[in-house]
Amino acid sequence: MSIRQRIKELLIAELMLDLQASDIGDETPLFGPAGVGLDSVDALQLVVMLEKHFGFKMADQEQAKKILQSVDSIALALGKADGEAT
Repeated sequence: MSIRQRIKELLIAELMLDLQASDIGDETPLFGPAGVGLDSVDALQLVVMLEKHFGFKMADQEQAKKILQSVDSIALALGKADGEAT
């Protein structure tokens, strides 16, 4: 399973989204009405999810804003942007 696929499945499971992984594009914005529609509460859960499943900690809110934009930006931050199986 690619890192992007794993992120999508974790998003759906951890945030209890009524979506399929295939509904979330790699570059689809995670926040706002034009994307998945996550909000600030979801952002906190997302930070906890990344730490719990990947051991990834965010330094500050500015870093989190940049990283949590899309599945692609999360995968890049995790350092596994090549789509290798994990």
